[in-house]
Amino acid sequence: MTSPIISESEVRAAVERELPGVRADLERLVRIPGIAFEGFDHSHVERSAEAVAELLRGCGLDTRIVRSGGQPAVIGTRAAPPGAPTVLLYAHHDVQPVGDLSLWESDPFEPVERDGRLYGRGAADDKAGIMAHVAALRAFGDRLPVGVVLFIEGEEEYGSDSLERLLAEHRDELASDVIVIADSANWDIGVPALTTSLRGIVNCFVEVRTLEHAVHSGMFGGAVPDALTALVRLLGTLHDDAGDVAVEGLAAREGASVDYPEDRFRAEAGLVDGARLFGTGRITDRLWTKPALAILGVDAPSTGEAPNALVPSARAKLSVRLAPGDDPKKAYAALTAHLERHAPWGARVTVTFEHDGSPCVIDATGPMFDAARAAFRGAWDGTDPVDIGVGGSIPFIATFQEMFPRAAILVTGVEDPHARAHGPNESLHLGEFARVCLAEALLLAKVAEAGRA
Repeated sequence: MTSPIISESEVRAAVERELPGVRADLERLVRIPGIAFEGFDHSHVERSAEAVAELLRGCGLDTRIVRSGGQPAVIGTRAAPPGAPTVLLYAHHDVQPVGDLSLWESDPFEPVERDGRLYGRGAADDKAGIMAHVAALRAFGDRLPVGVVLFIEGEEEYGSDSLERLLAEHRDELASDVIVIADSANWDIGVPALTTSLRGIVNCFVEVRTLEHAVHSGMFGGAVPDALTALVRLLGTLHDDAGDVAVEGLAAREGASVDYPEDRFRAEAGLVDGARLFGTGRITDRLWTKPALAILGVDAPSTGEAPNALVPSARAKLSVRLAPGDDPKKAYAALTAHLERHAPWGARVTVTFEHDGSPCVIDATGPMFDAARAAFRGAWDGTDPVDIGVGGSIPFIATFQEMFPRAAILVTGVEDPHARAHGPNESLHLGEFARVCLAEALLLAKVAEAGRA
């Protein structure tokens, strides 16, 4: 085996040198409210793509903005040195809506540091993922030991509707030996992780109608069911008394290998005193290998504007997280059948599909995974990474697996259990971010070594 092009000590020194500029550019990205959801100003998504493209060009990559009927993605490439492997580095530049502004302790699009964490929408999910890639590229400069393809998506938070078309259209350009998806989380502060399974997802709307129009609640109440009561009763059938999902036909299994102490989990989830966990089995099974079903929102009159009238129709948004091994289309059919079968008092039930995504399982063995674990140990001062499942969904990983079956897929992340991604006061642990940047640079060096072995 030949010696590495750049030594580990040089990599460490280079990453440390680049971190101040990386952080400044991360803050510039956080200030761009690039939300791909309908109803938002998508010119900010365009601005975000342009900012990312500028960063990649600054790293010497051949860069362009691409799209296929959706929001803009950015592709940047640099050819591999002779005999070296090529690594695809994925992240996304779009962010979640901020929700209720009153719940934020500071402006979500003005990054602020408090107690070693950088607060702002997208600071963790996933603009830090972009900047981890940039940090590694800047650390190597002209001495990059592998070829790279950066693929920075622009609508991941909105369901990646155009991603499969983009991958198909640019398949040859994106072909690589290793794919690093920087959109997951580490096990804890100070403990890195490789994500080896993710749940799938099915989102839909269920509408219940009992009346053609609203009627007086006194004149008709007691004989006519209002739609909101019927909806609540229907939603109550989705879980059994223990809190397990009661929809027949959804896959579930046990066997997660990592223990998650309840006291730690309660603290990280922010459960209020007295609230009990629901569901059965180990906590990691409930989070990683069993289905979960959440009611994300309800359309009905607000309490401040509600008249004394029976509500004719009410609607809820449902989200089902699917266990690895389940099929989204079959799961949606099972959920629809359950809702229609349990319609209370003959109410009219209509289910409308929103989007879905497949779960995935990754075989995390082989030389490239060995290289990743070695890089993590180096960045976290000898701490071994944990192989974890994730209860969230990154549906396109299954697409990457299908399109690039020979590539080793490494799902890494910048988040920690306190990052509050998708919620108010999202934040990035700056100490962990520095380790993530170092780990990625070490990973590229070790992948180059593994490719020459």
